[in-house]
Amino acid sequence: MGVEGCTKCIKYMLFFFNFIFWLAGCVILGVSLWLRHDQKTSSLMEQEFDGTEAPSTFYISVYILIAVGAVMMFVGFLGCYGAIQESQCLLGTFFACLVMLFACEVAAGIWGFIHKDKISKEMITFYNSVYDKGMMEELDQNKKKAAATVLKAFHETLHCCGKGTISSVATSWITDLCPEKKVLDITPDCHSKITELFNEKIYLIGIAALVVAVIMIFEMIFSMVLCCGIRNSPVY
Repeated sequence: MGVEGCTKCIKYMLFFFNFIFWLAGCVILGVSLWLRHDQKTSSLMEQEFDGTEAPSTFYISVYILIAVGAVMMFVGFLGCYGAIQESQCLLGTFFACLVMLFACEVAAGIWGFIHKDKISKEMITFYNSVYDKGMMEELDQNKKKAAATVLKAFHETLHCCGKGTISSVATSWITDLCPEKKVLDITPDCHSKITELFNEKIYLIGIAALVVAVIMIFEMIFSMVLCCGIRNSPVY
């Protein structure tokens, strides 16, 4: 049994798109591992003060991405093999996996859009809590040192200081918690820098998800057309 004509062309197009899909899975897996071990985010996410840890929502999202990248690599390989072998069973399994992946991606995209500001807001709340307690005069020395360690990690990683312009200037004058700066330079506040950091990561994830979704739509169409072509092809 073998496909001919336009169906044969679709077979090789499906193989090509599956190879791209497999590469996209590799890229997503690589990017998610980079996000997990990125020095900037890691140094902030691993902070702890007074029994309270930094919010883990971002890492949960990254772990989901790691799983998605690994599954995409497997599904891409399955599609390539199914297309070359012209196997209806493999192509049907591939199509079912694609539908489930696409549904999960749409659901994740909706959830991400609704909660797109949640990660930065949680981190800002954590920073504010440490900052407010660290500035309290009546706080005991051990807790004051712990707060200073966390604040310095934020300030040095993001090159920021304080909760706003006024607190940034005041903190840099009355404490040694802010990064060194040149005379007359104004250090950005940490609220804006935290938001900027996580927004950049979210936009990167969003672009990758959009590209993958487009590829998946083409693959679903081609796999069904190829299945029909294999079923209707002549037997020699």
